[in-house]
Amino acid sequence: MNYNIRGENLEVTPALREYVEKKVGKLERYFDTTPISDVNVRMQVLNSQHMIEITIPMPQLLLRGEDNHTDMYAAIDKVVEKLERQIRKYKTKVNRKFRQEGSLKYMFKNELEPLEEAGPPIEEDELEVVRKKRFNLKPMDAEEAILQMDMLGHNFFVFSDAVNGSTSVVYKRKDGRYGLIEPEA
Repeated sequence: MNYNIRGENLEVTPALREYVEKKVGKLERYFDTTPISDVNVRMQVLNSQHMIEITIPMPQLLLRGEDNHTDMYAAIDKVVEKLERQIRKYKTKVNRKFRQEGSLKYMFKNELEPLEEAGPPIEEDELEVVRKKRFNLKPMDAEEAILQMDMLGHNFFVFSDAVNGSTSVVYKRKDGRYGLIEPEA
């Protein structure tokens, strides 16, 4: 794995870099082969809070976790634990859902044990875009899109439907179930 570690309001010392690489490197044990991927780590200090965000984009999977703590090393430990839980949860769901050869199921080792924000109200005159994201739409079915959405911890996920190629959206409903938005033909 290639590490891209950057700090905001924080100097990334060699000891800190080594600690991140050691902790995140332990995630490799969950995969049959070492993933060839970039590991994007963003560390930030605001007041007394140390925040860390780790994103590991892989060809068929996106691992992402963020956490904060008063100590950066503790924040690193917490976010790596979150990533481990994501991998275990995803592995369990993939094993249940996809049984055919060549699916994501075969990306993980078999020895894994299975796992069992609201902001202030916005005034109408404050409707402005504060962040833009660009990403490639990957062809997949709705079930895989739901798995990706849950892995990211988001409440919606935009994807390209593998069957008809149209752009679709899955979302988490208030009742905890899932919805699918498809364009009319």
